[in-house]
Order: sequence, then C-alpha cells, then structure tokens
Amino acid sequence: MSLFRVILAIIFPPLAIIDKGCGSFLIVLILTFCGWIPGVLAALIILNQKK
Repeated sequence: MSLFRVILAIIFPPLAIIDKGCGSFLIVLILTFCGWIPGVLAALIILNQKK
C-alpha cells in the first residue's frame, strides 16, 4: 500500500481501488455515496488486503 493510494483513498475512495475489480469498485462507490467515511474505511481495508 503506497502513500499515494492512501491519500487517494482519503480524497476519493473509489478511484484508489479501481484496479482491484468491478465488485470492489461498486461496493466502495455505493458506500461513498451513503457516507464519505464508510467509503474511505472500505477503500483502506481493500487496499490493506494481501493478494
């Protein structure tokens, strides 16, 4: 997880995980529309997962 991705996840969460797959992107996008903080948390959790 790079510093650029973390900053991007804080500013606009769906853009930070766009390469993780369509399902992850849609989940984070919906959570971001429901509230900014759930979207950020979901993006950081997805970015922190090992492959």
